[in-house]
Amino acid sequence: MTSAAATAKPAHAPDAAKPKKEGSGSSGKKEIQIRFQKDAKPKPFNKKQLVQMFRGIGSMLRAQINTADALKYYAQGLPDKTISGTLDKIRENINAGMSVHEAFRRTGKFSDMVVGLIQAGSDAGQLHEAFKSLADRFTSELYFTKAIRKATMMPAIVITILTGAFIVSQVKIVPQVEEMLLSVNQEPDGLTAISFGIAHTTQNVWHVFVLAVLACIAVIWRSEHVRNTIMGLAMSKWRLLRLLIMSLRQMTFLSTIKLLHGNGINLAKAIRVSANSVKGTPFYKELRDAADKYENSGVPLSTAFAKYTSVDSQVVHMLSIGEKSASIDAQLEMLATMYEEDAENHMGAFTATINFIVLLIAVGLIAAVFIGTFLPIFLMGPKMMQGGI
Repeated sequence: MTSAAATAKPAHAPDAAKPKKEGSGSSGKKEIQIRFQKDAKPKPFNKKQLVQMFRGIGSMLRAQINTADALKYYAQGLPDKTISGTLDKIRENINAGMSVHEAFRRTGKFSDMVVGLIQAGSDAGQLHEAFKSLADRFTSELYFTKAIRKATMMPAIVITILTGAFIVSQVKIVPQVEEMLLSVNQEPDGLTAISFGIAHTTQNVWHVFVLAVLACIAVIWRSEHVRNTIMGLAMSKWRLLRLLIMSLRQMTFLSTIKLLHGNGINLAKAIRVSANSVKGTPFYKELRDAADKYENSGVPLSTAFAKYTSVDSQVVHMLSIGEKSASIDAQLEMLATMYEEDAENHMGAFTATINFIVLLIAVGLIAAVFIGTFLPIFLMGPKMMQGGI
């Protein structure tokens, strides 16, 4: 009995001694889910959602409703559950004793500019004005974003469709016309030969052309350096584009500085936060450098902008006046308004120019399609008659 029991135990020992695979089973799945949740960043709200949110909450705050209740009333009945859930979390944190700006920051869905302005408005007891300013700010941005999209997207779609029609005509239709002409023993010459030559070239290279265009779009989309290089080159060659882009960029960060500084944020911090509004452009690093020099080196603000940024001389001049007369806020507001008006004027001129260029390209592509397709047919008739066919 004893020997049998002794020999039976080792039979189960290997199973007990088998090490469990790391991350296996439900515990492994939970670990992956937790890790994914930590790595995933909250997606910020779009500007249209922010405009509606800040206007709604600001109107309730203006009616003397406290912040927690305003968030509660606005969140109730919202079709977007993400916004509703976010506002509920903010309200819960505020009721737990957290400051308003910190509750907004904790969600990860609001930029530093938004949080900074909410903090300034809360500290000054003017939170409704902060929300109103944010709504106005994003409304202006939406207007210009829509105008730029309208000026560029439609022309791009039209040119793409017409280019595709040209390729199809050269690859599918012209070869049939050429085959028809050769079937009656007519050799192409003159304009017909040129038309067929263009078609042959298009048939050989259209694959490479399409792939090259797609590759260029992918590189431009993915690479910030390439975008800035192309934009810089285009701005150096086309004055109207440079005026438009510079007006939009300077309007953006100047109005942000004005909002923040006008609500009690010191200039250095306001400039650093405003740099986030032009992130991805050369102004981002320039503004942060100017803020550092202004704060740490003690140089005047106008001097820091003149030496370390590429802003217009008008900006430096107005900031210098603001420093001498202690009217920085008034000068910033004047500059933001001036560049907003300039951006509207340049946008109109840019749209008109783009429309004219697109019209010329469209006429050229349509002419190429019709000439390449129908010219050989028109010229083939007399040849067939001369040949007695």
